[in-house]
Amino acid sequence: MKYFNRLLLVAFLLTTGLYAREEVNVKFDNLQIDKFIKLVAKLSNTNILITNKINGTVDMITSAPIYDDELMGILISVLESKGFTLIQNGSFYEVVRSTEAAKHNVPVVRSGYIARGHTMVTQAIEVKGENVDIVAAKIRYLISKTAKLMTMKESNTLLLTDYPANIQTIKRIIQDIDTQNEKIIQIITVEHADLKSLHAQVTNIAKSIFNEKVATQSVQVLLNTDINGLILIGNKPQVDELSKIIATLDNEKNLNEVVQILLLKNSDSKNVLATLNEIITKQTFTDPTLKPNVSANEEINAIILLGNPSILKGLVKIVDTLDKEKFQVYVQARIVEINTNDAEQIGLKYSLAGISSTASGLLAFSGNFGGSSSVIDTALSIVGSDAINGGMAIGASLDFLQTNGASKTLSSPSILCVNNQESSIYVGKTLSFTTGSNTAGTLGTTTSFKREDVGLTLKIKPRVSSEDKVTLDAEAILENVLSVDSNGQPVTTKQSVITEAILRHGESIIIGGLVKNYTTETVTKVPILGYIPLLGWFFTHSDTQDQQDNLIVILTPYIIDKSEKLSQLQRELGELSRLQDEYNKEVFTKITEDAKIKADAKMKADAKEESE
Repeated sequence: MKYFNRLLLVAFLLTTGLYAREEVNVKFDNLQIDKFIKLVAKLSNTNILITNKINGTVDMITSAPIYDDELMGILISVLESKGFTLIQNGSFYEVVRSTEAAKHNVPVVRSGYIARGHTMVTQAIEVKGENVDIVAAKIRYLISKTAKLMTMKESNTLLLTDYPANIQTIKRIIQDIDTQNEKIIQIITVEHADLKSLHAQVTNIAKSIFNEKVATQSVQVLLNTDINGLILIGNKPQVDELSKIIATLDNEKNLNEVVQILLLKNSDSKNVLATLNEIITKQTFTDPTLKPNVSANEEINAIILLGNPSILKGLVKIVDTLDKEKFQVYVQARIVEINTNDAEQIGLKYSLAGISSTASGLLAFSGNFGGSSSVIDTALSIVGSDAINGGMAIGASLDFLQTNGASKTLSSPSILCVNNQESSIYVGKTLSFTTGSNTAGTLGTTTSFKREDVGLTLKIKPRVSSEDKVTLDAEAILENVLSVDSNGQPVTTKQSVITEAILRHGESIIIGGLVKNYTTETVTKVPILGYIPLLGWFFTHSDTQDQQDNLIVILTPYIIDKSEKLSQLQRELGELSRLQDEYNKEVFTKITEDAKIKADAKMKADAKEESE
């Protein structure tokens, strides 16, 4: 036994001697850095390769001896100040630029081991309970200026190339901030309470007692109607606490009367309350105590029900139905004024059948612009209804008339309506009309006025019967200033139309019958002679024509069953507008070419007839 103890003592002394730290007395002033490198290499018995010239000097002032294993750390500090560092390359060290150190084959320390030494090493650091990118953002300021930090999301790991001391510091900090956020899933079947009501209560409780911004406290509460239960996702302490609360709320007590608060998403609580009260008042309850109490809270737009669960179950279904997302209808309108004489002249010029300035005439005239076309096929794929064919033809007809000066578009309003609710749009101006005057002695004459709106008013009330069909109650009122009378008062005209129509998605309807008659006088004079006083009368010709303008209103509805489809519809309408322009060019070219062919044929026929 004594012999064994002596062996242990000898081994300890030998080990201590091998790894004993030696004191080194170093003191120098204004020493060249390259000479300092040679000094450190000699004192530490290491090989150092210098491939870059490093200018500058270093001062070392000591009041006590330092140890030989600290020289390498001092050298690295000096080199860092000049933008260089040391990396270990086998049996020697190499001086490289700090910014390029990570590119060299630096030693790799296995994950979980302690990084030692003075030169840069690379180590992977596993993050367990937090997002690795979030952790990297928090510790980035702690790494060295020339260190490299990379995150690997697949394994939630940091890959860091830095000095060992820095790596150890960062590992300790990550260990402190790593929350070990291990979530669990727990499914709880609801036996007695109303599932939706309980889900809302538990969700609100979780938000109240836990901080959602802290990952370890956040609990997600999901509702599953298939199993009539709640699914809790979160850390075990928080999930356990909510489980106890659910067990307390899901009991058989007070089942004779419960309270349910139904938050409405798409309907107005005041209107829903009126419907519920109307239903309840028409019912007969054998037990008056079973009659439920219903009220509305307009502040949070909610319906509050109090009563027997079996009675409330039916009311909840009614509220859910009433609160479904409502249809919306986007209506495009085009109000056009067509001159009868000009329209007839265009029909004669281009040999187009059915031309007339009335609504029925426009429909007949649009038949000249219909037919198969690749543009129609593209538009059909967007709208999804063959009604687009007629709509494109009507649009081309109006554009053709306007291009040739036979019509003008007075307004092109668009309006978005909620199903079964009237919407309106007004475009115009406010005019002042004199209503009377009063003379009061020396005060002079006082004139009173009233202000009236003059312009376009469009009112639309849609009733959607399916995803592809809607009934429109439409009213269009057009007011214009015709002239000014001798008293300076504006003379206005008013044209209005009220109609009801059942249309498909993307189908257009033409509303007409508003006629304006007036007379135009055209004066023509013979050049020079027609302008001679008195004598010029004999060389002047006056022509009076009766004119008639027809006001046409075209409405095109687009049904929107979900609010998120509104932006999609806007994009589709933009594409339809582009297709309409393309379609116009196509049919305009065809009509012009056909008219030219007919004119040439007529000229040849006339010439042949004259020759015979």
